[in-house]
Amino acid sequence: MSQRLVTRRIFVRDTAVMAAGVAAGVSLGVAPRTIVAAGATDVPAEVKGTRNYNPNMEYRRLGKTGLWVSAVCLGGHWKRVDKVIKLQGAMDPYRGSDSSADMEALRKNRDEVVGRCVEVGINCIDFAGDAEPEMYCSVLKDRRDKFYLAYSHPASELRVPENCTAKRLVELFEAGLKRCNLEYADIWRLMAMERGGKHSQAEVDAMVEALDVARKKGLCRFTGFSTHDRKWAKMLIETYPDVMQMLCTPYTANSKVLPEDSLFESLVKQDVGLLGIKPFASNSIFQGDGSPVGPHVEEDDKRARMAIRYILGNPAITAPIPGMITAHQVDNVVKAVQEHREFGVEEQAELERMGKEMWARLPPDYQWLKQWEYV
Repeated sequence: MSQRLVTRRIFVRDTAVMAAGVAAGVSLGVAPRTIVAAGATDVPAEVKGTRNYNPNMEYRRLGKTGLWVSAVCLGGHWKRVDKVIKLQGAMDPYRGSDSSADMEALRKNRDEVVGRCVEVGINCIDFAGDAEPEMYCSVLKDRRDKFYLAYSHPASELRVPENCTAKRLVELFEAGLKRCNLEYADIWRLMAMERGGKHSQAEVDAMVEALDVARKKGLCRFTGFSTHDRKWAKMLIETYPDVMQMLCTPYTANSKVLPEDSLFESLVKQDVGLLGIKPFASNSIFQGDGSPVGPHVEEDDKRARMAIRYILGNPAITAPIPGMITAHQVDNVVKAVQEHREFGVEEQAELERMGKEMWARLPPDYQWLKQWEYV
């Protein structure tokens, strides 16, 4: 049976199951359970039935989508991949490399990382670059049914003015699925401009219509968006709850919940799942350079785990999505998921020191991330 037919069957089956589960919770007038810890004994059937279920992984409900995703998912970009691959040319985190040898080496690297994700129970991949969808789909092969795929292709979306009509957005999305040999994406999360508030109302209308049309055509099961604009994100999920089913936005080890007018108030009220990008603040949290060997590996592994533990301490966050480049990094974040969430006095002080160092090390093109200290 072809891969495309298999994925269509999965689409129909899983969408029906998720819809039934969400409807049951709403009809009973109770808040749905949103977190099932690693090693839990009272695991609901819908969680055991999630893709790539592993009892040693924690799973969290991605808001109104009803999808149960691993507490850490595989994020986009392959920054610092030059530390594990000997490159012939330059590797752009969005577009990849012009060298076929580099792209083949990257494909092998992605195959290794994806394989390790399968082994440990990670079940969601978020695409965020122009070369990523095709690269990941080329290594998934018969593992497509192990993952929920959150699709985004910046060159085909709202950051390019010529794309900003509903018809064009849907056409480009459908063309992208065909390039990846995908029947559908589990989530289409349109990538807006970093400062989303710069979009005109006409562009917002086009985005909303495109997401609605794509879902009705069966090109995706669920819809959402990504932005670096907190107030604009809050407006969208409150104004367009039917299509803004999930959000992809920054949340770091230095982020905190605002006491009033927080984005999380709207996320919880509208039952919107959040995949958190930049958990390591563009790697500024680390002392080393990302190499798999070196004097800072042990310390940086610890810092990564502390960041993941801190972020998962916010139950309104579904999952951080770091861009992992080695199987060791996958194992390390899984270890973080399984560690305790509470921070003692000494650990809290250490976390605060890390946060100050992280802000101080932010590169010039990531200074905007400081705007996400209070969310």
